[in-house]
Amino acid sequence: MNETNARGVRQRSVEIVVPVYNEAHVLADSVGRLHAYLEASFPFPFRITVADNASTDATWQAATDLTLRLPHVHAVHLDAKGRGRALKHVWSNSTADVVAYMDVDLSTGLAGFLPLVAPLLSGHSDVAIGSRLHRQADVVRGPKREFVSRSYNALLKLGLAARFSDAQCGFKAVRTDVFRALAPHIEDNAWFFDTELLVLAQRNGLRIHEVPVDWVDDPDSRVDIVRTALDDLRGMRRMLRAGLTGRSRIPVPHRVPVQSPIGAPQHISSPAPSLEYAS
Repeated sequence: MNETNARGVRQRSVEIVVPVYNEAHVLADSVGRLHAYLEASFPFPFRITVADNASTDATWQAATDLTLRLPHVHAVHLDAKGRGRALKHVWSNSTADVVAYMDVDLSTGLAGFLPLVAPLLSGHSDVAIGSRLHRQADVVRGPKREFVSRSYNALLKLGLAARFSDAQCGFKAVRTDVFRALAPHIEDNAWFFDTELLVLAQRNGLRIHEVPVDWVDDPDSRVDIVRTALDDLRGMRRMLRAGLTGRSRIPVPHRVPVQSPIGAPQHISSPAPSLEYAS
């Protein structure tokens, strides 16, 4: 993934994580589509990592099959469930300059991916999120999920003074050095992970870039809305206490804007140790 140009200069790179749990029936098609899209149109070196969250079906076999067929796909297996756990594991050990994730159903239009990561690669922003609640977003989903999403984000604005519009959209990216600074302070390993990351970023003065997305809700989604909502409320209470006691202040890396054009190779500091991927 850490490719160099003819002068031996390493290019800026992105690692995209696809967290999965019992998704054997859709994994090959979704990752195949993502890989084909990035190979055809993404101008930076990339890696796709399938993170299997302790699946009990044939997901791990499907993931390892993909690593044999597609050159930019890797897979890692975790023994416990949790989207946040999977992202912490892969992002913390990534050698890429920017780390991202998207849901396996590819509900978000892939045309939004370059606009998502470009401000991070250029050094303009620290965190980037897709937003289904942006006024220019194009979203197709049922009234129940729309109500829950808007209500949750309204609670975040009221209770935690959130200035971002959509905490739970499964389409995010962050500078790797920034994530390493925040990761030890993110306690949640499940769905509240996203909110905790964004609240910590905001409280520490990091710049959050938002991209309006094209979104078509997955009717096969198995997220337990009620249980997730209760977990999120408990997480909000914990974050509120942390804010009141000042425990959210963290030393974070400064932004260093890239001076040359975004597509040009950049001198990058030595990468972190490589993660051993199972295959």
